[in-house]
Amino acid sequence: METMKNKDFYTAQELADKLQVNIMTIYRYIKAGRLKAYKLGKEFRIDHKTFQKFLDKACAR
Repeated sequence: METMKNKDFYTAQELADKLQVNIMTIYRYIKAGRLKAYKLGKEFRIDHKTFQKFLDKACAR
């Protein structure tokens, strides 16, 4: 099984689990433009580097 650190892209559910928030929170961040995501089919994918930048900004507040 691949660990979160080795992945290039995360699903919204994986990030919700990692951050211990509801998946709707991740969707709201995406819709608000706070978290850039790519939609593939019916699912969103978030790049590892984009997620790291998001965390850095959130921690700086």
